[in-house]
Amino acid sequence: MHGGVFDPEVKEKRILELQEQTADGSIWQDREQAAQVIQELNDLTDLLEPWRDLKHEIEDILGFIELALEEPDGQAYAGELAERLVDAKNRFHSLKASSVMSGKFDKNPAFLTIHSGAGGTEACDWVQMLYRMYLRWADAHAFSYQTLDILEAEGGIKSVTVEITGKHAYGYLKGETGIHRLVRISPFDSNKRRHTSFASVHVSPVIEDEIEFEITSEDIRVDTYRASGAGGQHVNTTDSAVRITHLETGIVVQCQNERSQHKNRAVAMKMLTSRLYAYYEQKREEEHAKHAAEKKGISWGNQIRSYVFHPYSMVKDHRTLEQSGNVQAVMDGDIDRFIEAYLTWKWEQEL
Repeated sequence: MHGGVFDPEVKEKRILELQEQTADGSIWQDREQAAQVIQELNDLTDLLEPWRDLKHEIEDILGFIELALEEPDGQAYAGELAERLVDAKNRFHSLKASSVMSGKFDKNPAFLTIHSGAGGTEACDWVQMLYRMYLRWADAHAFSYQTLDILEAEGGIKSVTVEITGKHAYGYLKGETGIHRLVRISPFDSNKRRHTSFASVHVSPVIEDEIEFEITSEDIRVDTYRASGAGGQHVNTTDSAVRITHLETGIVVQCQNERSQHKNRAVAMKMLTSRLYAYYEQKREEEHAKHAAEKKGISWGNQIRSYVFHPYSMVKDHRTLEQSGNVQAVMDGDIDRFIEAYLTWKWEQEL
């Protein structure tokens, strides 16, 4: 990626410039400017430091190989060497993926919403499976999450929205937006027939202060309703849940997680801003695709990934062609290979 999105020489030079600015006492007279400089310096250092560590690890591995070749029983070190090589390879792919995230909000937390498609109970069970998959992925990365809205249904979940917070949460998850298809023998079918279910995933960045556009009261319709849930003390007994509909686009967001209507409305407005940003980004993507022949047929709304449980086991991403035969591992949150493949693919598409 030298000379592209990730150019270490350019970033090293920028780090030196920023360090010179922090050494100049005058910068501290403007607290806001000083904070911006420190933040950029920290971001660049956090970006380059793992690459430096990986470089040192590779140098150590090469030295280890030389020593092993000099030993009479050098073959005894083959197992340890293989493990270190695999670890270095995995770290390289992970760092490569994170290095190409250059979008304005890639560093931000993310709102992730899953809706069931046609199929009734089957589709609701599929939403629940995907919901579990993304929470397992978040757990594996030590990301925090909070379920903001959930509509349960027979057999599973009709729709759910969760906020996922962690470094580059949106950058990692943005490629999950699209239709996810499940093929399996239905556990709800007494005749054990194969069923196909669909669910749509929408991922948008949590936008705090950088408002991209103004939303007026004339642009939206606000409805309140009584919050629902799994039962127990967490079910509100007042009309505190809030649903907001953006009239022009038809986008609907809702929140029932907070105790007060005021707080739910504030969270819902933040969700709406996020969804509108993603909506207009999608429109720009589609417009750009019209002028790029090699991108024809690629759109955010198309089926992006298939999860086949029967007659064979396979998860396949239809954009990058990345695939895995270990369906259970994927459903347990092991989706990094798909995320990393998408980020690299997307970066190459934009070159």
